[in-house]
Amino acid sequence: MKTKNKLVRMSKVLSLVFGIFFQIYWYKILRKPQAEWDKLWGRFGARFRQTLFELEGLLIKLGQILSTRADLLPPSFISQIEDLTDKVPPSEWSEIEGILEKEWGNSLQQHFQSIEKTAIASASIGEVYKGMIQDGTEVAIKVKRPNIDSIVETDFRILSIVFWLVDHLVPLPKGLMNFKVLFKEVKQVIKRELDYSEELNTIFTFKERFKEMDIVQIPAVYAELSTSNVLVMEWVEGLRLTNNEAINQLPVSRQELAQRLLKVFLPQWMEPGTFHADPHPGNVLVSKEGKIILLDFGMVGELSKKDAGYFQGLIESFLAKNYPKAVECLFQLGVLLPEAESRTIERILAEFITFQPAHLKEMDLLALKLEINDLIQSLPIQIPTRFVFLGRSVVTIEGIIRNLAPEAELLELGKPVFMEWLNTQGNNKWLFVWQWLQSQPVFKIFHSVNEFLNAPQKMEQLKEVEQRRQFQFTMYENKKKQLFQLTLFGVTGIAVGFYTAHDLIWEVSAGVAAAGCVGYFICCYRLKKWMKYMHEKRRI
Repeated sequence: MKTKNKLVRMSKVLSLVFGIFFQIYWYKILRKPQAEWDKLWGRFGARFRQTLFELEGLLIKLGQILSTRADLLPPSFISQIEDLTDKVPPSEWSEIEGILEKEWGNSLQQHFQSIEKTAIASASIGEVYKGMIQDGTEVAIKVKRPNIDSIVETDFRILSIVFWLVDHLVPLPKGLMNFKVLFKEVKQVIKRELDYSEELNTIFTFKERFKEMDIVQIPAVYAELSTSNVLVMEWVEGLRLTNNEAINQLPVSRQELAQRLLKVFLPQWMEPGTFHADPHPGNVLVSKEGKIILLDFGMVGELSKKDAGYFQGLIESFLAKNYPKAVECLFQLGVLLPEAESRTIERILAEFITFQPAHLKEMDLLALKLEINDLIQSLPIQIPTRFVFLGRSVVTIEGIIRNLAPEAELLELGKPVFMEWLNTQGNNKWLFVWQWLQSQPVFKIFHSVNEFLNAPQKMEQLKEVEQRRQFQFTMYENKKKQLFQLTLFGVTGIAVGFYTAHDLIWEVSAGVAAAGCVGYFICCYRLKKWMKYMHEKRRI
């Protein structure tokens, strides 16, 4: 870890945060045009990325999470951090050896014939070494980095301050992000990742879950050698799914591999329980026989029974092209905000689903990605905080699948996998047939008539709520701006008073600055209370 000192880590992060806050409000005061804002957010992203690489640790993982939030953060910021990798230099072998001996209470030779002293993999929390136990079996030894618990605790304290500042001081787009929930989710996941005994139990859970699926391989674990700081597993050889040359030599087609990947991960996204939250190409491999190998179960998430039901309904709606039902599921999941216009979202979904991947060859992919980010920003949507890790899992697997089968349409690949999964659940195919019937023109007519009759009342309600929300929000923002300017004026006066040695000037200015600062925080508190009242359903 490059920077272990607590005060240094805290000062670097807080200076970054306060620098960003100050420039945001300065640009607001000067009313800079959109082009200048885009450049500013690009500079923020570059500085943020540089700080993360300098400090590493938990902060790298925070950057990886933020890189998936195109619904909240500007594209120019996202583009700077979207390819963050969690790779850090390995520790000294003497430190690792000391940890192993402390955990096992005796010399390594009693358990191992040999251990390679060079790490096979090294990340911000743990490192992996290759070894051979006494019976000649090769194993992977996962060891927590020295002092990582202390470093992570420091980073949690820093993040609690940062999240509080962002939640109270920064007017994020739509004002809907519940940072308390996000911080709690991040802390829960990382704390679990720090305890290897939790990962041991998770591996047993996944092995039990996939015991009937012969296309999945999960390493065996040696519980007698594993502790909260060390995890000993079967050594498994596999190919990266991004290794195109090696993948082409397998006895399984690329399309079949893509479907196998869906068979492994679709149940995790559809069924209540635990899902793999970090399935990057280093954690999801393929054996020479074509089996999907799952590694590293440190970062996992939980899906509730209620959310799982709505996700199932959403997939069924997409496959049956029943877009009204899909919109209803999105509303229930909290992805669509209350003021979203159903018919508009239905048309967007229809156009998105019918998009042909083959057209990508004729497009500027960078421009297309920017357009999609802009679309996400402009629509009344937001990924609820509780789905941050699930979304990361889905997006990562989607990227791998598109690399495996770039010519195939994702829905066509997924449809037979979903139907097969549906049958295993004991569900009736008539449910899917009913979804399909609802999408037919005769049902759409009834849906349209009902929507037409209710439209005037609904539009009046939405209009009234939106006007009240915009007026109140603008009023609070104007007050915050005025109080911020008053505080800056007071601070400037204090500097002038000290420079000119006029006690009265700096004393009056100090009072003005204090009054402005207190008023600003009171206004922030009232705005937060009001937003909680107005958007309780959104802030889930």
